Amino acid sequence: MARRVPLSISQFVGFAKRSFNSYKLPGDPSSSSPLTHGIHVFQCPDEVGIVAKLSECIASRGGNILGADVFVPEKKNVFYSRSEFVFDTVKWPREQMDEDFLKLSKMFSATRSVVRVPELDPKFKIAVLASKQDHCLVDLLYGWQEGRLPVDITCVISNHHRGPNTHVMRFLERNNIPYHYLHTTKENKREEDILELVLNTDFLVLARYMQILSGHFLRTYGKDVINIHHGLLPSFKGGNPSKQAFDAGVKLIGATSHFVTEELDSGPIIEQMVERVSHRDNLQSFAQKSENLERQCLAKAMRSYCELRVLPYEENRTVVF
Repeated sequence: MARRVPLSISQFVGFAKRSFNSYKLPGDPSSSSPLTHGIHVFQCPDEVGIVAKLSECIASRGGNILGADVFVPEKKNVFYSRSEFVFDTVKWPREQMDEDFLKLSKMFSATRSVVRVPELDPKFKIAVLASKQDHCLVDLLYGWQEGRLPVDITCVISNHHRGPNTHVMRFLERNNIPYHYLHTTKENKREEDILELVLNTDFLVLARYMQILSGHFLRTYGKDVINIHHGLLPSFKGGNPSKQAFDAGVKLIGATSHFVTEELDSGPIIEQMVERVSHRDNLQSFAQKSENLERQCLAKAMRSYCELRVLPYEENRTVVF
């Protein structure tokens, strides 16, 4: 069961016309400080009064909720929520905010309570792993450059050598992003070298990295790894999914962004996109349409993750607010 806590019409219209920086708390004409945008996600056993306490926590410090999503699965004793709010950093310092939400977390025995203030908190540090094909990597790099992806790219790692005059290498050099070429074989995937390079990252992105990461790598890294698969999972797993789909005569093709697990192409799905195909399409047009979907799907999955919209649900599913 999903429950949405809506804004009033007047609140929504007023907010839509103003940026977070110029937003003033309703009913507080004396407020002259620009307000800051915060996000909070919460997961705990379900019980009466959680929404009330979350609202009270924010309101008691002078904050104002702009929107909230709540999800309580049917016949499951679990509560999920994501709230967006504005607040005055003078009235509610960042450290105090952490303390307040920690009290709530203990009160409800929460399994997850994360608060993020994009203007104040460091951007997520990521490393990007890519193989020969550039389309997802290039789109990701331009998305980062244009500010559409709220991340800091620490490095790009590849098992494919790129010459110094290639488009990707010139872009990375201009933006001071290190590129690490690691030659891999069936016997040596260079995972220990990769682990050293990604030591201080918050999560990894596989932008068409055509190597399978081992369970040892995933356990040692211990953080999330997001992959883009050029097929509509759970169908057409593994290599060459476009040809698999073409041979199957499908009428919809797709791309899937998911968390990486030990089982190939079987991790919890974050985002999927589809496009219609027909008998007039050939294998080349299948692949071209798939590439467009991959770029969009990976970018949206990354934004959702950075905006705290993605929560784990059961063993192999996600809640995406």
